[in-house]
Amino acid sequence: MDANRRSGLVGGLLLILLGGAFLAAQFIPGLQSWFSAENSWPLIVIGVGVLLLVLALALRTPPLAVPGCIVAGIGCMLYYQNATGNWESWAYAWTLIPGFVGLGIILSGLLEGQPIRSLATGLWMILISLVAFVIFGSFLGMGRFSAYWPLLLVLGGLLILGQTILGRRR
Repeated sequence: MDANRRSGLVGGLLLILLGGAFLAAQFIPGLQSWFSAENSWPLIVIGVGVLLLVLALALRTPPLAVPGCIVAGIGCMLYYQNATGNWESWAYAWTLIPGFVGLGIILSGLLEGQPIRSLATGLWMILISLVAFVIFGSFLGMGRFSAYWPLLLVLGGLLILGQTILGRRR
């Protein structure tokens, strides 16, 4: 299938999905709150990220999965913050962005047919992102973890030592 046909197919499917979502919102009362003006703007950001992911698949451009995951992930964070009013969480929620990059790298590798190399890189980025999220969150508003963040440093050190020792044996 050539690029014009693929892009036409993707565009048509996206319009069908978008129209179906708005139609469902008209007939299912619980969905109307998702599409209200005060709550729906983060869905636009999520939609742009999903569009980039669909384009990565449809146009066979796997690197588009990385920005797609970043934009969709930020949209999800904004949706949470908008729904809860917890805008202060941005002080530590930004640390999840490298994890979105890691997820994008994993998806890109799967689309390119190189899942092993991309899986290792992506999982490291996700792990680093989650550790940073817990550490920053414990200092800046997520009080439940404030007593345990040093344990994350110890586990990270053990992981690096283990990798170094095992890497030298090979």
